[in-house]
Amino acid sequence: MEEVVKFLKEAGAYFLATVDGDQPKVRPFGTAEIFEGKLYIQTAKAKNVSKQIAANPKVQICAMNKAGNEWLRLSGTLVNDDRLEPKVHMLENYPELKAMYKAEDPNTQVLYFKDAEAVFCSFAGAPKIVKF
Repeated sequence: MEEVVKFLKEAGAYFLATVDGDQPKVRPFGTAEIFEGKLYIQTAKAKNVSKQIAANPKVQICAMNKAGNEWLRLSGTLVNDDRLEPKVHMLENYPELKAMYKAEDPNTQVLYFKDAEAVFCSFAGAPKIVKF
């Protein structure tokens, strides 16, 4: 899991795919933190992405390294965590988000991955799979 978070942070932005009815929806994200042994991301409950995850929590992330020769696909099920502690942790590690989100705001949403499978790919070799 640490290798996945390191890759996502070094990539800077990654793309999160959800499903809206029968249509795929993809958008950039930038948060990734390990808290209590789980990989968390952050959004807002008012956003369409939150509603899509609530309807179908199976998502996929895709990120490419800055050199453009390695990429990561992370698939799994997102689980909402409404506790204050993971929200505080996320905002402490992404202070630029504090202008838009507050840990105690019910609109702030953090979600963690369960049944995750990360596939590290490159042009140079066979894929590497990590499950958590």
